[in-house]
Amino acid sequence: MEIVIKIAPIILALIMLGLGLGLKVENFSRVLKTPKDFFVGFFTQLIILPIVAYLLIIILKTPAEIAIGVMIIAAAPGGVTSNILTKFVNGDVALSITLTAIISLISIFTVPLIIFTSADLLGITNITENISMIGISLKMFFVVTVPVILGMIIRKFAENFVASKAEIFNKLNIIFFIIFFIAAFYEERENFINFFKQAGLIALVLNITMMVIAFYLAKYFASGIAQRKAISLECGLQNGALAIFVATQIFGTDILYTTPAAAYALIMYITSFMFIFLLKNKN
Repeated sequence: MEIVIKIAPIILALIMLGLGLGLKVENFSRVLKTPKDFFVGFFTQLIILPIVAYLLIIILKTPAEIAIGVMIIAAAPGGVTSNILTKFVNGDVALSITLTAIISLISIFTVPLIIFTSADLLGITNITENISMIGISLKMFFVVTVPVILGMIIRKFAENFVASKAEIFNKLNIIFFIIFFIAAFYEERENFINFFKQAGLIALVLNITMMVIAFYLAKYFASGIAQRKAISLECGLQNGALAIFVATQIFGTDILYTTPAAAYALIMYITSFMFIFLLKNKN
């Protein structure tokens, strides 16, 4: 995991910079204009997802190392890919971007809180020996919050150029994550299948369960079909790069803790495309 540990902060910072380039102040003011849709997605992503992950860990009797890895991916905000796929399926792109942006910005507080709380509940005591909650928050601040703000500042002063290259920046974000994922796979290629066997089931169950829960919660509480699509994809597509970054910052080269994030990152693309296919056919 030496290569992954070295490139994780760089890749994540570039992804978050790309997110910032796609943001305007108007994205945040949307919360005040249409709060209901935002809070349905916010509550589902930030509260229900970690609770469901924890319950699945208990039900499936997941080993401690895999369990904390599952909680790390559950604590991560939605990824930039959710914005792209929401657009592809004619969902509410503005809502998707707003959820991704705000949850990503506050993730410097929520991710450590969820991880450390779940570790206490699971009886995992070695985390506090490795890194403090403040320590991981500070590291996340410099690779998550700072690049997003920098991206927004660049957009402010180069609006026309950035807006005209929006699709390119979105594609670059996906390419950055693919590079990151390939590096992780290559470095641990001999153990990958074994690790996937250990974490694949709970990652799959968590992903499908959350997309279904988000879909039906949005069906009953959100404004319409476009919002339902956005919230479902937002809660199903997590920021795998952030999850792997956090896992490596806490546990270093111990690949076992990053396995759920890697498994989830692969599975979520398969299930999300199946979800989109079903929606397209239904439409």
